[in-house]
Amino acid sequence: MAERRLKVGVVGVGYLGSFHAEKYASLSEAELVGVYDVDQARAREVAAANGCRALSTVDELLAGVEAVSIAVPTVDHLEVGRAAARAAVHMLVEKPLAADAAAGRELVAAASEAGVLLQVGHLERFNPVFDELRTIVSEPRFIECHRLSQFAGRGSDTNVVYDVMIHDLDLIDFVVGHELIDAEAIGVPVLSGHFDIANARLRFAGGCIANVTASRVSLKRERKLRIFQPDAYVSIDFDERRVLVARRGDTGKAPDPASPMEGIEVEERAFEGADPLREQIGDFVACVTTGETPRVGGGEGLQALVLAEKVLAAIDKNEAL
Repeated sequence: MAERRLKVGVVGVGYLGSFHAEKYASLSEAELVGVYDVDQARAREVAAANGCRALSTVDELLAGVEAVSIAVPTVDHLEVGRAAARAAVHMLVEKPLAADAAAGRELVAAASEAGVLLQVGHLERFNPVFDELRTIVSEPRFIECHRLSQFAGRGSDTNVVYDVMIHDLDLIDFVVGHELIDAEAIGVPVLSGHFDIANARLRFAGGCIANVTASRVSLKRERKLRIFQPDAYVSIDFDERRVLVARRGDTGKAPDPASPMEGIEVEERAFEGADPLREQIGDFVACVTTGETPRVGGGEGLQALVLAEKVLAAIDKNEAL
């Protein structure tokens, strides 16, 4: 007898949602039942491309599925998430979890009360370089992040901190593992009505400092993270999926002042052919099916929002000076 497939759907099939539909359609463990979008022509187009139905309302879609991706504008995450919870449908919500931390708390509570799984789409957690990073970093002292993009118009309904920087805030929070105790930040609107570029300097309990820059108005694309700890320097390129590690070799000899780099071991690792979105969606389907805890649950998504709000508060404080 054939193994039962999880019935899934996608709410919102714009740029990101269309990829969710594509990945679901490619999974043998899932059956893509249908999609919904306020742009019905777009919904029909994505449905035809992926062999499913285009539904006319969110409720109609939720009535026929067990799990759903929510890829609507951020301001609508809470409303659609509540509808999914009422329908007892498990949900994968694109990042950020909600429009602000208060809405995020409401959504986490709604999912908990309904007994449905809530996973948040922090995609970099499924990038193989992040898995590698977790095995290397143990005592980060300084972190530097650059996440830069050209302006594409997507996400301009919110600021660059929620839209872009939140990826690195989630990663930093996971790696550091200590409470944020101070933040200084600046943000500048350039092409939209919100901050399009921002920089934050974050100080954590335990002494780690993180310098984080996010831009959606740059001339080049960059997704890099660098970590310094007592025994190593680690450089991560999330786009190229490369990890460079430089560490002091265990030679048993004192460093030679004449050759200070002697004894430094450098290793570079590359991960080709990875598909983080497919991994993320596969993880969601597996967690719904088995009852396992997702890699990025509602609590983690909410914590990233809380950090983002602290960065925005620091920007507001700087603006008031």
